[in-house]
Amino acid sequence: MPRDELRQPLRRRSMVQRLWAKRPSALMLACLLAAAGYVGGGAWIAGIPHELAGEPVITVAVPPVEEIQTATIDPTGATERVEAESVTSDEQIDEPQREEATIIVSSRRPLKPAPITAVAETTDEGPLPRISSNGKKPFDVYAQVTPMGVTNSDRPKIAIVLGGMGLNTRLTQKAIKELPGDVTFGFAPYGENLQEQVNRARAQGHEIMLQLPMEPLGYPANNPGPNTLLAEAPEADNLKALRWHMSRFAGYAGITNYMGGRFLTEPASLRPVLAEMKARGLVFLEDAATPPSSLREVGSVTGLKSRHADVVIDANPEEASIEAALAQLEDLARTNGFAIGTGSGLEITIDMVAEWAKELEDKGIVLVPVSAAYKGRMS
Repeated sequence: MPRDELRQPLRRRSMVQRLWAKRPSALMLACLLAAAGYVGGGAWIAGIPHELAGEPVITVAVPPVEEIQTATIDPTGATERVEAESVTSDEQIDEPQREEATIIVSSRRPLKPAPITAVAETTDEGPLPRISSNGKKPFDVYAQVTPMGVTNSDRPKIAIVLGGMGLNTRLTQKAIKELPGDVTFGFAPYGENLQEQVNRARAQGHEIMLQLPMEPLGYPANNPGPNTLLAEAPEADNLKALRWHMSRFAGYAGITNYMGGRFLTEPASLRPVLAEMKARGLVFLEDAATPPSSLREVGSVTGLKSRHADVVIDANPEEASIEAALAQLEDLARTNGFAIGTGSGLEITIDMVAEWAKELEDKGIVLVPVSAAYKGRMS
């Protein structure tokens, strides 16, 4: 007999009945199972290691596998002699071929934004480079990472440093966009929004050098700009000027001179400046346009790692001249193992270096950031 809901009192349902009433529908249950499978599958795939993922790559020569002679059951080696004699004079045994293992090196390996606190000293004028409490130098932190297999390889290597960056925003952005990341940029201390431009370049893998104005021949008619380091200035004044320039922006691995034909020939004036660079964990590059100077003599006294560049690639900013200078760099690299070219961020220079860099791999030459000149066998 059907229950009369109006005449009988309401009865409280059991816990089981209430849970069953709230059970998910078949569609909802299917959706939940699919979502769980998607999340679990994604986590499993993400955990699978991918070959060479995120690794810098190079191409190196791999020597052929050597055949190792071992003792055999027949100590007289008769078996080997019989097999050798079975080869007729018309048959040739191919020489082992050298093969190449290709390791992919990204042309743009992003660098962290600067300043990095561990190697930055805060001042009223701006950040100054310093050696960290655990001994890390700004050179170590801000330089591009070049694999030891590259720095210690026998392949010819070329570094290109293009200066004048930060002065012309359009050309600076063109260089950042079009040049491979292994081209090093020299930033002048007089531009606007320098830190922003430097970090934009670093994000594309470009290593940075600070261009330091030094007294040229013919000063003051030939004047690099405010706070130029002067050959006859007191040591304290030159160190103050040096720190002013170093505080314009952060993120440089070393310093290169801007002009300086007069200043670099005065050991007494140069010594405290190089000593300050050494104390702050930097390296120094002397521009190829600089005539013979006191750098080698003073650099050895202060212990500062320094190099002199080999060729100015755009001393004459015309296509034929730049092409000839780049060819000269290639010859020097093949002869000496390493060559450094310097130039300016001119439109023609940017265009020609960008095209030239595309052909280097086919020529067996490696393009590297200038910091590689201070590492490994090059140091």
